[in-house]
Amino acid sequence: MVSDAADRARIAGAHPSQEPIVRVRGLVNRFGEQVVHDGLDLDVMPGEILGVVGGSGTGKSVLMRSILGLRVPNEGEIEVRGIDARSDDPELRRQIERSTGVLFQDGALFSSLTVGENVQVPLKEHHPELPDSLRYELALLKVKLAGLPADALDKLPSQLSGGMRKRAGLARALALDPPLLFLDEPTAGLDPIGAAAFDRLIRTLQEALGLTVFLITHDLDTLYAICDRIAVIADRKVIACAPREEIEQVDHPWVQDYFHGPRARAAQRAHAAQGG
Repeated sequence: MVSDAADRARIAGAHPSQEPIVRVRGLVNRFGEQVVHDGLDLDVMPGEILGVVGGSGTGKSVLMRSILGLRVPNEGEIEVRGIDARSDDPELRRQIERSTGVLFQDGALFSSLTVGENVQVPLKEHHPELPDSLRYELALLKVKLAGLPADALDKLPSQLSGGMRKRAGLARALALDPPLLFLDEPTAGLDPIGAAAFDRLIRTLQEALGLTVFLITHDLDTLYAICDRIAVIADRKVIACAPREEIEQVDHPWVQDYFHGPRARAAQRAHAAQGG
């Protein structure tokens, strides 16, 4: 049990010389009698790629949705860039929305809109004063940033491969130039080559744009390739948040099974072969 504020901050992953860009304290999420989170603490630090892992049903996506204000938690405090994420103030909510980009696991693209129109949705909502021609140019820029060819702009999601739909969803997440990017299982459903390419894209964008990335994943290769720290959710809490080398030493059954099983050893070998 966490005994005091210093211990809570340590488990949350706080760094004494920095203010977190996302701060979660005492989060409780219940669905009826099912308790998903019970006193969960987490800090996301500026400029990092934070990998969030945990077994099925541990509430990784529920945590993300709580931070984004898409779910109202039962208890707890959440701050995004110093703003109370639980506030009902419309302007504060808009500030958080403008500061965050989200790529959901399935892409969540509007099927009746072209890729370009999908990317322009946030621009129309938050910057209605922009002329259509400028919105089009901005959408084209984001599509190219996401690694798609220019002609993808006029295609419907159904005309794209799974990997291209992920990139289209990423382009829309980047539409407002947010400093904070949320990715929910971004490599799920991709083949190993496509997943590795997407990992490289995320790291390149993070470095070039100065992004902070909150990344939910089951992909061990992603954790080894691009994550600066890893937050482990188990027993309804974040039980550890640290660089991978420290997480691997955590004495918890799920952590030991996950990071020391055969798939983890394969990821370790691949990472070592690439000079990591």
